Amino acid sequence: MKMIFQYIASGLIGMKAFGMGSESVALGVAIHYAIATTWTVVFYLLSRKLMILTRQAAISGIVYGGVVYVIMNFIVLPLTSVPHAPRAMTLASRISGVLALLFCIGLTISLLMREYAPPE
Repeated sequence: MKMIFQYIASGLIGMKAFGMGSESVALGVAIHYAIATTWTVVFYLLSRKLMILTRQAAISGIVYGGVVYVIMNFIVLPLTSVPHAPRAMTLASRISGVLALLFCIGLTISLLMREYAPPE
C-alpha cells in the first residue's frame, strides 16, 4: 500500500517520492483523497443540473466512472511527473483499472448522490 501512495505522490514531486518514506505516503494519501473528493463534487454539481444522473444512477455512474478513467489516464497522468512504466500495461491490469473506476468510483458516487443529495 505504501508504494501506491508514493506512486501517487510522484505525480507531484517525481521520483524522489519513492525515497521519502512516510512524508510521501502522507502526500499521496492527501492527493488521492483530494482527487476523489473533486470527482465527487463534479458529479454532485452535474447532478444538480442534469437530474437524469440521479434518476438513472446505475447507468450514469458507470458512464461517469468511464469518463473519469479516460480523463485521468489519458489527460491528467501524462501531465504529471509519474514515472513511465518500463513496459506497456497488461490487458488484465487495464481491465482491472477500468472496472475499479466504473464500479468503485462512478457507480458508488452516483448511488450515494441519489440516496443522500437533497432533491433539486
